[in-house]
Amino acid sequence: MRIAFYAPLKPPDHPVPSGDRRMARLLLEALRGLGHAPAVASTFRARATTDDPAALAAHRARGLDEAARVVAALRGLPAAERPALWFTYHLYYKAPDWIGPQAAAALDLPYVVAEASHAPKRAAGVWSTYHADTETAIAKARSVLCLTRHDAQCVAPLVHEPARMFALPPFLDPEPLAAAAARRAPVRAALAARYDLDPARPWLLTVAMMRRDVKLQSYRELATALGSLAERPWTLLIVGDGEARGDVEASFAGFGAARVRFLGERPPEALAELYAAADLYLWPAVGEAYGMALLEAGAAGLPVVAGAIGGVPDIVIDRRTGLLARANDPRDFADHVATLLDEPALRQALGAAASSFVASERSLGAAQTILDRALAHATADR
Repeated sequence: MRIAFYAPLKPPDHPVPSGDRRMARLLLEALRGLGHAPAVASTFRARATTDDPAALAAHRARGLDEAARVVAALRGLPAAERPALWFTYHLYYKAPDWIGPQAAAALDLPYVVAEASHAPKRAAGVWSTYHADTETAIAKARSVLCLTRHDAQCVAPLVHEPARMFALPPFLDPEPLAAAAARRAPVRAALAARYDLDPARPWLLTVAMMRRDVKLQSYRELATALGSLAERPWTLLIVGDGEARGDVEASFAGFGAARVRFLGERPPEALAELYAAADLYLWPAVGEAYGMALLEAGAAGLPVVAGAIGGVPDIVIDRRTGLLARANDPRDFADHVATLLDEPALRQALGAAASSFVASERSLGAAQTILDRALAHATADR
């Protein structure tokens, strides 16, 4: 069926790489794989970038204007070209869905949402209107797909029929990463030559954008944790870029260029090789919703040490596919890294389990099975 797709936080074609953009694209791929025809209905960014009340009101008015424009555009299509369902990905109090509920009501469409977040503490104060708009949208959805247990717990009070809720853990297509992992030895040798790396030392890997927000906090916690492991042999490879790159580099300045390598942004095929060649993936995950890079690492058979924050435990299964440290605790994080540096056999076992876990439980095919049930529920009486 034809599906109108909308991502209030960031459109799928946004030029800046992010986990949010990646998941939007994966959802579109999954829907196409099920035989549907999703099309992006609007690229309007609902995300608020200020807490100024006047600016928030003006931004909301633009969102409602966009809703009216989309409704008019869809009504103007021949009946056979109109969508049969509206699908919104990732709405929360800073990025409400002002378009989907109006379009669904105007055209009598089933309304489905994925990765909806609910923050009751925002019910009062400057965000109260945006919060209320998000509550209204979630309550109207015929199917609600929750990507993490944390989100499900917060959203459940708004969904009075439990049958409307579906657990859709973050997912990806593991095949390119698994294929790179199958070539680990030659890939590692090639990277060692390209970047002048010692293949006898453990390679630690981090992949994250460099923003002056929780990303920078994670980088700083990582630098603090590794500072207590300076006597051990390791090389850290950092993939990513952004406006905070100078701050990130300053955080690791004490280690020297030989110990910490900044590789900048890398295309997907290069990333797959880095995941496959590395020995351990590290990310404190401050403020992380779940972390697509953690899932990518697992798909390549790379064990992870991460902070037990938000939806990360839905990605990294503690002591099965990696180790989870206490949130915002660099000392505990360092202890977990030390454990895996000292026990290569444990690293190998966790990595193998991670690859199997992603292939069986976090794959594109697994997600399509859940999506199919959610869409069938939403359209059951149509």
